[in-house]
Amino acid sequence: MPDEPVVREEAPGLGLLGPRTRHLVALEFGSKAQFDDPRQEWRRLFSELLGTFFLVLVAAGGGILHGEGQISLAAAVVAPGLMVMAIILFMGAVSGAHLNPGVSLAFALRGDFPWKRVPGYIIIQLIGATLACLFLRAVFGDVQHLGATLPGPGYANWQALLMEVVLTVGLVSVILGTASAAQNVGAIAALGVGGYIALAGLWSAPVSGTSMNPARSFGPALASGDFSSYWVYVLGPVAGAVIAVGCAYVLRGRGGDPISYAAGSGELDPGARREKQRLSQEIDRGEGNPPGVGG
Repeated sequence: MPDEPVVREEAPGLGLLGPRTRHLVALEFGSKAQFDDPRQEWRRLFSELLGTFFLVLVAAGGGILHGEGQISLAAAVVAPGLMVMAIILFMGAVSGAHLNPGVSLAFALRGDFPWKRVPGYIIIQLIGATLACLFLRAVFGDVQHLGATLPGPGYANWQALLMEVVLTVGLVSVILGTASAAQNVGAIAALGVGGYIALAGLWSAPVSGTSMNPARSFGPALASGDFSSYWVYVLGPVAGAVIAVGCAYVLRGRGGDPISYAAGSGELDPGARREKQRLSQEIDRGEGNPPGVGG
């Protein structure tokens, strides 16, 4: 593998490592310089399209098969969490694996993601979700509302709305606490985010369907033509994302600083803010290595 120059802003300490080691670390934790490079935006958008396609394929497909009595509810709600784990690990370093308009909005509100990139991410996420549901419609036909998220039997829209708000607060809080700036990268983020999605679905799916994602709900609604309760799955996740950003400010202060870049590698232990800030500043100046990387 040819030796590649390491941009100081992205990972200065990695210059002390061999090219293969630097490549492996970049695959897991990403490159901030490349993530900010406008010339690579097409690649990031394709990554979001592909990732959202697979997420909605599993989430809505599981809903269809559960509705048909072919898989259990537990399998239907755990599968999207496992898919998100895989997506973060295989493409988080490219686009950040947002996969969710609420997540892109939260990163922008934190100051870690440029507002000018938010519309592109949201549009491509909606397209990916729609393509997944069109595929499901071609395979299964227009059955079970194509896995749409709807309030469960006996529950009103307002109950599903409140559930979506609270669940999204938890999801986005996990994402903001484990992401590296605006990128979901590495095993910590994969386990945290994927595990939360599975856990939330295991207990709350009968109430609201556990969407927490306007794109996940948009695809089935558009493909099936049923937008009757879609507003619940826009207002709820967006409100939850905004609340989660407020919680993140209380817990860790403002975003857009070196500390937020270190979160994805586990540098957000309680009570160590000053040490984390020193470490992250050293990494930015090229005087240290990222956590877990030898000298």
